[in-house]
Amino acid sequence: MFIVQLKFSDNKSKASQFMEGHNKWIKRGFDDGVFLLVGSLQPNLGGGIVAHNTSLSDLQNRVNDDPFFAENVVSAEIIEITPAKTDERLAFLLS
Repeated sequence: MFIVQLKFSDNKSKASQFMEGHNKWIKRGFDDGVFLLVGSLQPNLGGGIVAHNTSLSDLQNRVNDDPFFAENVVSAEIIEITPAKTDERLAFLLS
């Protein structure tokens, strides 16, 4: 599984121009079964994503397709986690 941090860059003011495309990109991530959670990094620093069911290279390609990333509204950092133990509600992440 992965944690993706999308941190606002100096082009943060352009976010509204690309918000529709960014929201479509998020929807596609959920529709494809890759995104588990999306939310804001506080205080107003950008966004975070929990992703699974993908490889690092495929996730990097997906992030590259985000209009926010493509237009340098955010920078992206992907952190890979190999789950070893979970609460039973998250057991599906172990497979």
